[in-house]
Amino acid sequence: MSNHVYKSLELTGSSSTGIEDAVQTAIAKAHETVRNIQWFTVTETRGHVVDGKVAHWQVTLKIGFTLE
Repeated sequence: MSNHVYKSLELTGSSSTGIEDAVQTAIAKAHETVRNIQWFTVTETRGHVVDGKVAHWQVTLKIGFTLE
C-alpha cells in the first residue's frame, strides 16, 4: 500500500426519501467533478418538518479524495 495525501470537502445532500439517499445524492454529484473519492464521514443530520411529518432530509458530510 502506498502513502497518500488526502484533501477533504464538506457537502450537504438532501432527499425527501431518507438519509442514505441524501448521502448518495451528495457523493454522486461530487463524483461528477472530483476524482479519486475514497471515503466519507457524516458530520450532521437534520430535517425539514411539514405538518408534523419529516418532509426532507439534509445530511452534511465530509468526503476525502486522494491528490494526484
